[in-house]
Order: sequence, then C-alpha cells, then structure tokens
Amino acid sequence: MAILEARDVETGYEDAKIIHGVDVDVYADELVTLIGPNGAGKSTLLKALFGMIECWDGTVVFNGEDITNLEPHRVTRKGICYVPQVDNIFPSLTVYENLRMGAYILDDVPEAALHDVYDRFPVLEERKNQVAGTLSGGQRQMLAMGRGLMVDPDLLFIDEPSAGLAPELVDDVFEKIVEIRDDGTAVLFVEQNARKALQVSDRGYVLEMGRNQFEGTGDELLENEQVEELYLGG
Repeated sequence: MAILEARDVETGYEDAKIIHGVDVDVYADELVTLIGPNGAGKSTLLKALFGMIECWDGTVVFNGEDITNLEPHRVTRKGICYVPQVDNIFPSLTVYENLRMGAYILDDVPEAALHDVYDRFPVLEERKNQVAGTLSGGQRQMLAMGRGLMVDPDLLFIDEPSAGLAPELVDDVFEKIVEIRDDGTAVLFVEQNARKALQVSDRGYVLEMGRNQFEGTGDELLENEQVEELYLGG
C-alpha cells in the first residue's frame, strides 16, 4: 500500500488552474521524481500536497489518513517534511541553529536525529557554528535536507535540489538523496535535470500542462521514446 496517495488533485493560483486532476503514489522506502517542462506545475503540485496552497479538488491520503488541505505544520507532525527550492535555510542563523529549527514541532532537539544528520552530512558538523548564509550552494542544499530530516519523517518532499548548483556538485546531492531513501525515508522530488533524476529514481511521473502524461519506473521512462524525444532532449 502506498504511504502517499494523491487522487484527482486540482489546484492553482487565484483564477488560474495549474494542476488538472493529477494522481501520484509514493510507497515506503521509494524514491519518486516529478519531471516535465517549465510551467508543468510540478512545484505547485508539491505545495498542494503539503498544504501550502489549497487543493481545489481531489484527495491527499498519507498513511491511510486524509490530509487534504491540512496546514503544513500539521502535515509535518503526520510525518512529511518539505524542502523548498528557494528560501530553504535561515541565512543569518548558524548551521546548528538551522538544524534546531528543523525540530521546531518537538519539545526538545532530538540528539539522535542531530547525530544522524551529522553522520550523513559531515560538512554540517564541521561547520555547525558557521553562519548558514556563508555556505556554498551545495552545502546550503545539504543543510536544507538535513533540517528536513530532524524530525525523522516518513516522507520527504524536495523541490529542485540541483537548482543553481555547479555540475560537479549535482552528483553529490543526488547521492545524498539516494542515501536518504536507502535509510528508510521515502522521497518525492521535483527536478529539472530529468535524465539524472530518472537514473536514481524507483519511479517517476511526467507532468505536462498540469496533467499526468507518463508514469513508470525510472528505467521505463528513460527508455520511452516519447519521453526521450519530448522531455530528455532527444
């Protein structure tokens, strides 16, 4: 059974409908990617699933419970964390303070979770007293993911993890995402680097104009001639 089941989701901004009846499933310990052209609605869909914007229609079920239009802090308490593409750290706080903020829904900072984050991202422990705004782009992305893991979520949403990173850093970030999946946290992420995303994903969905166009395993989508021609550069 899928831990996340989104059915017939419709949403948008003001009078503009962006998402038109999209379905998405994520199973436990699975890495799933959403790809598609700019403007396809990928990030908008993530925000709707997390309760950041209203679902106009459809349902979002997580671990068997309807969480449609639940407030983001309550979604977090249910076991989903969200790593946005931009403004995903507090630049004026230290690395350690950022990680503490990741556990804001808890009464105390979970030391075990903190050590797990440091084990996964050693650079964060090395720079724990450094102001986060002085980190490199790759380090900021790792901090954002680490902060999302501080409450040991069942599912992590990540929006455009490779955006703005130098090519040599992209592989490092994708490697960390795979490690997160391998350690038992399911991941649903949006990514413009579609080929690389599908190479590491268990399954993927292709959105076009806010609608499901293709779905399948990462390998199936990589081998699909239409996906190759339309979305992977031919």
